[in-house]
Amino acid sequence: MSEERVGAAKTTYREAMREALREALRSDERVFLMGEDVGRYGGCFGVSLGLLEEFGPERIRDTPLSESAFVGAGIGEALNGMRPIVEIMTVNFSLLALDQILNNAATLLHMSGGQLPVPLVIRMTTGAGRQLAAQHSHSLEGWYAHIPGIRVLAPATIDDARHMLAPALTDPDPVLIFEHGSLYNASGELATSADSVDLDRAAVRRPGTDVSLITYGGSLPKALASADHLASEGIDAEVLDLRVLRPLDGEAVAASVARTHRAVVIDEAWRSGSLAAEVSARIAEDSLYELDAPVERVCSAEVPIPYARLLEQAALPQTADIIAAAHRAVG
Repeated sequence: MSEERVGAAKTTYREAMREALREALRSDERVFLMGEDVGRYGGCFGVSLGLLEEFGPERIRDTPLSESAFVGAGIGEALNGMRPIVEIMTVNFSLLALDQILNNAATLLHMSGGQLPVPLVIRMTTGAGRQLAAQHSHSLEGWYAHIPGIRVLAPATIDDARHMLAPALTDPDPVLIFEHGSLYNASGELATSADSVDLDRAAVRRPGTDVSLITYGGSLPKALASADHLASEGIDAEVLDLRVLRPLDGEAVAASVARTHRAVVIDEAWRSGSLAAEVSARIAEDSLYELDAPVERVCSAEVPIPYARLLEQAALPQTADIIAAAHRAVG
């Protein structure tokens, strides 16, 4: 964050997420965390480091290597009044629990006529750019945003990492939180007095008048950097962070396009059938006559993400790609 705020403290995305977990565990004895290596190891990405020593093995539970089993256990605990937080190491492993998420967690409230809420939070790391090769570099948030019955969050800022968890735990529906792996080391100021974020609304991270850069998650820093570069060229770019992927805040998208009359949608997922395609379709449905140029999309190449660093970077949306798309939109 560029502006200094009164009462702000320097922290990292990882530490903000850890403090959110600590607060949830302290404030409600029904809350517990479980997943692979979340206890003694401190989490594969260090988010839960120290929580086992503070809260004990009953509330920080290491699980066997079976995503279907421990996500299913989380669903059962939620049905019985607990508030489980389940950590899936990386998004690709969530596919092993897709039956539990799609056929059980997302449907039970509806199929029971509102009698069986599933207040379950599932956290997972997503995204590429860290040379983890094709099997550990997926961006599948758009897949999950397709499913009715769940809420899908993509915190991209320190404040959202800190404050999205508490309201997520009060939701009667399952909530999936996608944490982009490139953000864990990001540092910035956290407003210690910040209220809980709105889990229904997108956020304008930078106002502008010439073109809307619409994105979420790990692509937000790239969009902001692109906006800075465009400003040096006299192009005033607005940056809209979707942050809530289901329900998608179509009103915020339409309002941004109404201000700028041009849109670039940045999505680290593959282009075909992507969340970027959904946002573009909504702009066409709701804001067609506001547009002064066709909607531009900047997405990953339609290949399994390469391991080699140069190839990986070439496959992913980069600042130069966003700037070029903005230039095409502005003309």
